[in-house]
Amino acid sequence: MRAVRYHEHGGPEVLSVEEVDRPEPGGHELLVRVEAAGINPVDTYFREGSYEPYELPLAPGSDFAGVVEEAGDWTPGFEAGDRVFGTGLGKDHQGTYAEYALVPTDRVARLPDGVGFAVGGGAGIPAVTAWRALIDHAGLEPAETCLIHGGSGGVGHAAVQLAAAAGAEVVTTASPEYHDELEGLGADVVLDYADDDLEESIAEYEPSVILDHRLDEYLDFDAAVAAQGARVVGIGNTVPEAGWENVPAARAKELRVQLMSMFNTPDLSARLEQLARLMGRGDLGIHVAESYSLDRADEAQRAVMEDSFLGKLVIEP
Repeated sequence: MRAVRYHEHGGPEVLSVEEVDRPEPGGHELLVRVEAAGINPVDTYFREGSYEPYELPLAPGSDFAGVVEEAGDWTPGFEAGDRVFGTGLGKDHQGTYAEYALVPTDRVARLPDGVGFAVGGGAGIPAVTAWRALIDHAGLEPAETCLIHGGSGGVGHAAVQLAAAAGAEVVTTASPEYHDELEGLGADVVLDYADDDLEESIAEYEPSVILDHRLDEYLDFDAAVAAQGARVVGIGNTVPEAGWENVPAARAKELRVQLMSMFNTPDLSARLEQLARLMGRGDLGIHVAESYSLDRADEAQRAVMEDSFLGKLVIEP
């Protein structure tokens, strides 16, 4: 089978497409024919060595959607031919930039009929992260006001939809070119993150839940706009030591600040099943901005870190 792999850490140029043996599933594994694999910033962190992968050479990629080619002996509920999606590879297992991937059954769920593979392939990290942040950690409730920084990003646009489905008033920030689309996804208020009066505009809404993708830079901002006792969840590659000069302001409002990583989710399959139900009834979708072949994986990883787009990039082997 064909797979993208890297043998050493470095830039996108270390990625190469290679012919490797197709793996055989163990007892609790599925062999999935990958139809789409999401491209995430975390893929580049493992490649460049900021995060340490479990072995090299490694195929990158956490997210996938495809069809079960072969099921192990202890995989109740799954059989060959099932449409599935999932996440959590590319760290302690070989990843998903490949024609086939071995997937433990605790990291996979059925993909609903009518949901395309590209949508399912891009859903994993963004949707699970948004769920963990808003529901598990922040405990978002109906009628609360939720601020989502960077609503056009992968996590951001999933979080906008989840918050709207939960009955919250959704305030988000993005470049003006994405405002109409984010309103279509359920945002009640979309503001230009470059506005000079952004802090004053958001403060009027007094958000009680804030999802922040750059908490190292924006804790002071969050403290200024948040309601008393607000819950702030920080995702992404944050550096808590940087940019927290105004911690007294956060303390004065008794903000609850939670840092998180999707890879710590205790039961990925349960979260994926919940997300599948939302996707199946049309309450959650993943906007695919562009699709790449395996041969263009290096370009896809460059684009995910440098380009502006709404939603997700995917590889379709």
